[in-house]
Formats: sequence, C-alpha cells, structure tokens
Amino acid sequence: MVARDITVGSLTIPYEELSFSYIRASGPGGQNVNKVSTGAQLRFDAKNCLAIDRHMFNKLKQLTGSRMTRAGVIIITAQRFRSQERNREDAIERLCAILLNASYKPKFRVPTKIGKAVKERRLDKKRRHSILKRTRDRIRGED
Repeated sequence: MVARDITVGSLTIPYEELSFSYIRASGPGGQNVNKVSTGAQLRFDAKNCLAIDRHMFNKLKQLTGSRMTRAGVIIITAQRFRSQERNREDAIERLCAILLNASYKPKFRVPTKIGKAVKERRLDKKRRHSILKRTRDRIRGED
C-alpha cells in the first residue's frame, strides 16, 4: 500500500500521523489466526493534529468515547478480515467515518416568529370547532 494523505471533506490528515501495530486477531482465518498477526490497530493522535481544531476535537471526544485515551489518541482495532492489508484499510475507513461525522456542523437556524393574525385565525378556528363538537353532544331528556 502506498502511503497517502487522508482527505475527509475539507480536512486533510498526513499519513505519517497514523501509526499501525498488528495484533493476533480473532474471527475468520482458521489455524492461521493463531500464527499470524493479521489484526490492525490504528492509533491517531487527534489532540496534537494540526488539522483538527478545538471544537472538532471535543466532538471527536464525544463520538469516540472509550476509543480515545486521556492523551487524546484514538485507537481503532480492525480484525474483520483475514489479511493485514484489508484490516488496515478497514481501520482507515472507520477513522474517516468518525472524522466525517465530527466535521459536520449543523446549519444555523433563525427561529421564526408567528404573526398576530395567524395566531388569531388559529384560535378562531379552534373556537368554531369546539362549538361544533358541543352541538353533537347528547340531548339530555327529563327523566
């Protein structure tokens, strides 16, 4: 695999900021699983990354939960596939998904004010509907 920078939206993270270690994985692979370290563990130091601002870091902290250490390092363990290469790519894809989720900023919404005439019309309609329902009431006879 050729080392390439990771681009998520407008955010670009140098590949050098990612560090990988390989672990013995559980899951598919038969006896090979007990002999070869195919699981990939990605470490990304989000706190010291220059591409991430304070607001995004706080959002990352909220999204990652226990996957982020106190030092601000995100640890992603990938062991779904039988090969190191596929697990490494899976870990990078999962990091990209987290970063994309953290970079999302909700649109600023200006609250609208309901006009006086609109309120009056609504209340008038409610009054008329109430009167209509009252006329459907049972007629009480003299017993």
